[in-house]
Amino acid sequence: MRAAAALLLVLALLGTPARAEDDRAAPPLPVQEVAPGIFVYAAPYALAGRDNDGAIANVGFVIGREAVAVIDTGGSLRAGQRLRAALRQRTALPVRYVINTHVHPDHVLGNAAFAEAGTTFVGHHALPEALAARAEGYLRANADLVGPGFAGTRIVPPTLLVSTRLDLDLGGRVLHLEAWPTAHTNSDLTVRDAATDTWFLGDLLFVGHVPALDGRLAGWIATLRALRARPAARVVPGHGPAAVPWPAAAGPIDRYLAGLEAQVRAMVRDGTPIGEAGRAAQGEAGEWALFDDFNARNATTAYQELEWE
Repeated sequence: MRAAAALLLVLALLGTPARAEDDRAAPPLPVQEVAPGIFVYAAPYALAGRDNDGAIANVGFVIGREAVAVIDTGGSLRAGQRLRAALRQRTALPVRYVINTHVHPDHVLGNAAFAEAGTTFVGHHALPEALAARAEGYLRANADLVGPGFAGTRIVPPTLLVSTRLDLDLGGRVLHLEAWPTAHTNSDLTVRDAATDTWFLGDLLFVGHVPALDGRLAGWIATLRALRARPAARVVPGHGPAAVPWPAAAGPIDRYLAGLEAQVRAMVRDGTPIGEAGRAAQGEAGEWALFDDFNARNATTAYQELEWE
């Protein structure tokens, strides 16, 4: 833990804070107002590349009476600057909080665009260690994928950690944060705006984009079903449209995850080699974007989990 904390501190100190000129130079992300004062960028179904600045995850911001909270920041400094430019088109209020919903690079690598005095970075209690363990790989791999647009990207870890629940006040507007057990990842965090009953679910919810398993399949299924039991006016998925109805939007991902579990469990029981696990869930191929990029990895991860039950 000490080594992890030291690495994150060094990474956080590298580089310089974003400036107003960066906002003017970066074309703003096209955001939608999904509820009063809540703006979301609905990312394309794509892998990080030179043509998208790594802006391949849904990100957004909530404007209160006194301050703003940003929820996820994109996959590069440039993506974060574009989100910041969109924010500044709508308000001059200070960014009080940047909230990361989990560890994945398409959600956290834009943090540096908001690293300035007065801004607190918030995340799941497991996020600092998870980031430290993956920082070098994330930066190297995404620099290759995004190319010149990745310049200046660095890791900015959270300093305000959520173990169970935490409320953040933006001035007349309270956000309810909740940390979840290992599911999509080991650092999943949801954010609910009390004023509009809008719930940011991060990558606990994929819509259209095939889910990507990096935690525990059984944990994800259990968490998703716990989420489904709670009504909300609308939810913001980590990938998919800017906002979707709830709990109806959970149907396809629940079906996919449950089917994957059943098929991989049968493979384990029948002694099918792990190298053949990628055959699982092939019946879902026509239902999801980027299926071939993630399904085999999902199945292998699930096999490794289920064979030790």
